Amino acid sequence: MFASRVLGIDPGLTRCGYAVVDGRGPSNVRAVSMGVIRTPASDPLATRLATLRMEFTSLIAEFEPDVVAVEQVFFQVNVRTAMATGQASGLALAEAAIAGCEVIQYTPNQVKDAVAGWGGAGKEQVQKMVQARLKLSTLPKPADAADAAALALTHLSMSPIGRQQRQAAVR
Repeated sequence: MFASRVLGIDPGLTRCGYAVVDGRGPSNVRAVSMGVIRTPASDPLATRLATLRMEFTSLIAEFEPDVVAVEQVFFQVNVRTAMATGQASGLALAEAAIAGCEVIQYTPNQVKDAVAGWGGAGKEQVQKMVQARLKLSTLPKPADAADAAALALTHLSMSPIGRQQRQAAVR
């Protein structure tokens, strides 16, 4: 059966969550790595972006994902935050494409719906569902890393192989 390695990225300039998940569909999944890339707010923007780029390149080289799933910058009240998130997202998308990975984006509501069963789920609900789906002994923290894992799980659930497995389970 086809297996897929997904790198989930929850983009941010100060805190950028990442998670690597191996899967054979929505229910046969395993966490490989999870964490947060941090850049100091006191550093110049160009330095922070360069740090993110190097970290994305390293993650892709180390884990060799088939797919990189990035949260789509959908809406932010704070324009400055939206710009920073958009810049981090753009770097992740570009680095994944350069590496030859399939690149896909999901909105926050798509992720919440796929992982928690409701597009309006809160951060803690998402964390609990990520913990349950990945069979983790503790709640995944920080929330940025849990969100990145939720992105990877969303892709495994929504990809063609995930849809095939859900349909087979219903039959």
